[in-house]
Amino acid sequence: MNISMYQASVPTFIHGLTSLVTLLEKATAYAEAKKFDPTILVNSRLFPDMLPLAAQIRIATDGVKGAAARLSGQEPPVYEDNEQTMPELIARLQKTIAYLKTFTPEQIDGSEERKITLKIGGHALGFSGIDYLLTFVKPNFYFHVTTAYNILRHNGVEIGKGDYLGKIQ
Repeated sequence: MNISMYQASVPTFIHGLTSLVTLLEKATAYAEAKKFDPTILVNSRLFPDMLPLAAQIRIATDGVKGAAARLSGQEPPVYEDNEQTMPELIARLQKTIAYLKTFTPEQIDGSEERKITLKIGGHALGFSGIDYLLTFVKPNFYFHVTTAYNILRHNGVEIGKGDYLGKIQ
């Protein structure tokens, strides 16, 4: 059995982003219950040289909207990256989920050999579509989703593996 590029990307991205929405909603409720400003969590990080929660959400959403666009031969939309509150981060996740839902299998399937070039840190990185998805986008996505989870858990938000994995279909 073969798996399509669409199936390996868009549904898994939507699933992960939906789990992040749930995590942020639980974090907001936790902050309200403990009577502290949820913005503290938005700006929290695991270590001084790591990016805060808001950046983890931004990078995760940028990666997957970019992947769907590039694999379908389109330019990815640009977001302002100015979210500073939990509701703004949740809205960004929901906007990205809505964007991903606009893609069809026909737009992404067959992109295994599509040439993808990214400029990162002044260097051009070239990939085939399949390598881009499996060795760059997906590991980065899960890194930032996991880091967001860890930031929240480290700060006492009562979440667990089931929240990270999300609703299994």
